[in-house]
Amino acid sequence: MTTNPPNIIFILADDMGYGDVSGLNPDSAFQTPNLDRMIDKGMYFTDAHTSSSVCTPSRYSVLTGRYCWRTYLKKGVLSGLGNALIPSDRMTVASLTKQAGYDTACIGKWHVGWEWKPKPGCEDQVDLHPPRMEGGSWIDFTQPISKGPTSIGFDTFYGISGSLDMPPYVYVENDLAVEVPTEWASREEFMREGPRMKSIRANNVLEHLTNKSVDYIKTHDSDKPFFLYFPLTAPHTPIAPASEFVGLSGVNSYADFCMEVDTRVGQVFSALEESGQLDNTLVIFTTDNGASAGPSECESLEKDFNHFCSYKYRGYKSDIWDGGHRIPHLLHWPNGIKQGTVCHNRVGIFDFFATVADITGQSISDNAGEDSMSYAPAFTGGSVDESQRMGLIHHSISGKFAIRQGDWKLCRCSGSGGWTTPGDRDATEAGDPDMQLFNMKNDPGETSNLAKKFPHKVKELTELLHKAVISGRTTPGTRQSNDGPSKLNDWEQLNWLPEMPEQYVLDD
Repeated sequence: MTTNPPNIIFILADDMGYGDVSGLNPDSAFQTPNLDRMIDKGMYFTDAHTSSSVCTPSRYSVLTGRYCWRTYLKKGVLSGLGNALIPSDRMTVASLTKQAGYDTACIGKWHVGWEWKPKPGCEDQVDLHPPRMEGGSWIDFTQPISKGPTSIGFDTFYGISGSLDMPPYVYVENDLAVEVPTEWASREEFMREGPRMKSIRANNVLEHLTNKSVDYIKTHDSDKPFFLYFPLTAPHTPIAPASEFVGLSGVNSYADFCMEVDTRVGQVFSALEESGQLDNTLVIFTTDNGASAGPSECESLEKDFNHFCSYKYRGYKSDIWDGGHRIPHLLHWPNGIKQGTVCHNRVGIFDFFATVADITGQSISDNAGEDSMSYAPAFTGGSVDESQRMGLIHHSISGKFAIRQGDWKLCRCSGSGGWTTPGDRDATEAGDPDMQLFNMKNDPGETSNLAKKFPHKVKELTELLHKAVISGRTTPGTRQSNDGPSKLNDWEQLNWLPEMPEQYVLDD
């Protein structure tokens, strides 16, 4: 596939569910015509998943082809002040495409950490984990950041450090803040207080970042192809659609925001068409996890409009159930993808890494993309060889694990693993089993726990998860290491697993 390699644009929406794309949900209460056009003119996956049901881990996996729980971040997310999660010596999709001769750019929400320079006397507030004091008032915004996007393969970066409800509210271009923030964001507008650039309002960031991306596409005058990573800030909180979208859906503000996301995707396609680059550009649209139940007002959507953000799947953002991590995954590439293709193979958002390597004709070293497999064969109607990987692993906000192989899914927790009722504590107190086994073919809504009925399947999937963790990879190759506890009994979410002899780990 290296002859005339395509431009690549990866668009990552923030907290948008599988059922929030009208082309995937016959009962959708609002329309997403630009995303539906990707479905009609390109392809989509019905069984695609993020590596986690929350933000930072999924973004890490997109960029590295690796599960985030292999890093020090065993649960939760970073703040907008968190330090770099990706070391500069780790291969990323950016460095991979750069190696293949691409220009590389990231425009949008980063949320994988970088290092802010503290003001003199504030050095003791620089800590590995959030939160930090006073929303970032300790930062010296006149000094460049370090260990950010430009240190891991991106030629250019423009965007914000975390979610749009996380301070500081400052645009960074390459390694330097565009300007020193002079305002203080309110909880009413941004949900968390902190330093704010005067020009940043909650309802104008998505439009601004889209305009930057459109300009990048239209003005790219290099002979090289380009890779643009475009992580959106919406429809994550604060739910703040631009003024022209307020009330447009006739449903609620979340629906309005999803419609704005759709429109911004349409602007990207218009830029490609106007610049004559549409036919040989691979555009991927996906999301970092499922919809967030509270901000989406899911109960009202379901009751009043028969709209289910998670479609037929159980749970929402944060959960171990599929509603937390099964996501829309749409692709468009006229020169390389058969129109109207549907793929039912199980894939992960982290498979983008190996797929890009496949498209650009590169091999992956043993210490890169350890959990990634290429789904490029699906582009022309073929199937993805799922035997390339020892199952698909899911992860909740609290760091609980599930593993999927074939039709079977084993959740190693008693409840949602996240925010949806019942949580693990409530489920345990109610006497529920400490694990859940589902047949996803017969029970996609995960309503019938079969763990007691099929103990051999529980044992089989537990051993597979065990091996995947200890091996440091789920694809063929030499054993790699995980960061963090050297012993499983020191790993809070896996301390029920015994230590495993290396001979067993490496035995295929």
